[in-house]
Amino acid sequence: MRLKLNLSWLAIAALSLFFIQCRNTNKSENEPAEETAQNKNVVIEKSDYGTTPDGEKIEMYTLSNSNGMEVQIITYGGRITKLTAPDLNNNYQDVVLGFDSIGQYLEENPYFGAIIGRYGNRIAGGKFSLDGEEYTLPQNNGENTLHGGDKGFDKVIWKATPLEGKNALKLSYTSKDMEQGFPGQLETTVTYELKDDNSLNVEYKATTDKKTIVNLTQHSYFNLSGDFSKDILDHKVEINADEFIPVNENLIPTGEIRDVQGTPFDFREAQAIGKNIEAENEQILRGNGYDHCWVLNEQDSGVRYAASAYDPDSGRYLEVYTDEPGMQFYTANFLNGTLPAKGGGTYGKRTGFCFETQHYPDTPNQEGFPTVVLEPGETYTSNTSFRFSAK
Repeated sequence: MRLKLNLSWLAIAALSLFFIQCRNTNKSENEPAEETAQNKNVVIEKSDYGTTPDGEKIEMYTLSNSNGMEVQIITYGGRITKLTAPDLNNNYQDVVLGFDSIGQYLEENPYFGAIIGRYGNRIAGGKFSLDGEEYTLPQNNGENTLHGGDKGFDKVIWKATPLEGKNALKLSYTSKDMEQGFPGQLETTVTYELKDDNSLNVEYKATTDKKTIVNLTQHSYFNLSGDFSKDILDHKVEINADEFIPVNENLIPTGEIRDVQGTPFDFREAQAIGKNIEAENEQILRGNGYDHCWVLNEQDSGVRYAASAYDPDSGRYLEVYTDEPGMQFYTANFLNGTLPAKGGGTYGKRTGFCFETQHYPDTPNQEGFPTVVLEPGETYTSNTSFRFSAK
C-alpha cells in the first residue's frame, strides 16, 4: 500500500513537470522570457517642467540606454532639451542647444529642439492652393510663413505616452481644421526611440479628415564638441546629395534644382563647415551662410544614409539616415549672443547646426517638387535616425 502511494505521487509529479515544460515552451515561442525581462528594465523617468502662461502643465521625460546615453524631451513643442553622446574617451556630454528652464522656451527663440509642423520650412507669401481653393496662413517670416506659422507644432502641448516594453516615447497632437490656416483636422504622432546602439529614431505619422499639406521635421541644433561657447566651423560635414535648391533673396526656392559640382554646396566628400561659409557666392550671401535644402540621393530607397558630421577634437560622429527626399542644412547664422546658453554664457553665431530632414520648401507653390499633399484615408509617414558614435 505504501509503495502504491509513493508511485502515485511520482506519477503526479511527472505529470506536473510535463505541463510546466509545455507551458514554458509555448511561452518562449510567443513571448521570449529574455525579451520580457529586458522590457521590464526599461525605465522612462517623468518629471514636471513648469506650466504655460495659460496654466497648462508641461512634463519632461528622460530616456536612457544601457551605455549611459540620455535624451530629455518636454511636452511643450515635443522639444529635445538634452541629448548626450560619447567622445573618444567614452565621456557623455550634452550636444544639443537649448535652455536650462521652461521660461526661455516660452519666449521667442529659434525652434531649439522642436517638432516642426504642420509645414517645416517656408511657404511663399503665406499662401497656397488646393483644388483651386486658396488658403492664407500667418506671415511670420517677412511675407512668408515659416515652420507652421505663429503657433506651429513647436508651441503646442503634446500628449506623451511611454510605449510599453520599449525605450520610446510617443507624442500625440490633434491640430484642428483651419488651425494656423491649414485645412483638415490633422491627427499627428511623433515617436522618439532611444536604442542601445546610441541611435535616436524619430517616426512621424499623420492622418487627416480633409485634403491638406504636411511636412514634419525635427529642429535640434547640434554642437558635437559639447562646449556651447565654441562655434561649429571646424566640424566636418558630408551630405549625400548631388543637387541643392537655390533660393531667392527671401529664401524661397527659385524653382531650379542645381548641381553642387563646383559650388560651396558640394559636401559629397566631408569638409569643414567653415571652409566656404564666407564665400563670395550669391546663395551663401542670401542665406548668410548655409540655410538651404539639399536634394538627397537615392530617393526611392527608403531609409538611407543622408549626412554626417564629425568633430575632430572630441571625436564625436553623427550620422543621419532618413526616407525623406530633402534635408535643410542650417548653420545658426542668426544666433548673435543674446540667448542664454545651458550652463552659462550665451549662444554666439554658428554655435550649432541643424540637419532637418524634410520635403522641399514651398512645395505647394512649386511644380515638380515631390508632393506634400495628404488625402483622407492616407497616412503620412516619415522616419529619421540620428546615430552617434566616436572615431
